[in-house]
Amino acid sequence: MDYSEAIEPVTVLKTKSAELIRKAKESGQPVIITQNGKATAVLQDIQAFQRQRNALLLLRFLARGDRQMREGKTISHAQATKHFEKKLKELKGA
Repeated sequence: MDYSEAIEPVTVLKTKSAELIRKAKESGQPVIITQNGKATAVLQDIQAFQRQRNALLLLRFLARGDRQMREGKTISHAQATKHFEKKLKELKGA
């Protein structure tokens, strides 16, 4: 991804924050905020933020599952099904 078009100094954030928010939302791309010529913050719309968080969470679960599989910490399909059915019932009851 080329972020060179999405770099703005903090003064633009101060004076044109609504415009930067609109830009981030419409493009779906983050806006890099600089201070004294150095990147210091990222502005992104909430949908992009949530997608990123969900992707990171999925990667964490995959890494954990891979590690558990390599360590021999596995369960049968029947055990997994029973576990998920129990969790679904708990969620429906909450």
